[in-house]
Amino acid sequence: MPLLEQLLEKYPTELRVVFKNFPIRSHKYAFTSAMAALAAGQQGKFWEFHDELFKNYNRLNDQKIQEIVKQLNLDQTKFNEDTKSPVEAARVRQDYEEGIRLGVRGTPTVFINGKQFRKKRSMKNMEAVINEELKAGKAKAATQ
Repeated sequence: MPLLEQLLEKYPTELRVVFKNFPIRSHKYAFTSAMAALAAGQQGKFWEFHDELFKNYNRLNDQKIQEIVKQLNLDQTKFNEDTKSPVEAARVRQDYEEGIRLGVRGTPTVFINGKQFRKKRSMKNMEAVINEELKAGKAKAATQ
């Protein structure tokens, strides 16, 4: 089970995942992939599409994206229309610019309570930081 899923299972009410797009410029299909995941999201399959993109990051091309569309049984016509959405394209660009301002250099990047997580990503390390943040939040709430 991926680390993020394990953390959400352990902290179901304490954690909230916020996904931001950060299509790295050195990857030819990063922007296309971001738009594809958002288009899949219009059909309720964002995370499934996202996961397939990351599994295949080194093999992404238009054909692979269309294979994922078929694999997830998406409406191809709607998907193709949604990948051209100027609203979603603006969203991807806005997310990317926010990432630059926050010092993001690659994907995936994790933030916990607005602070970039810079340690080795492991259950133990992430739990320690989450527990520190939860403890700090409770202490702050108690003094207010």
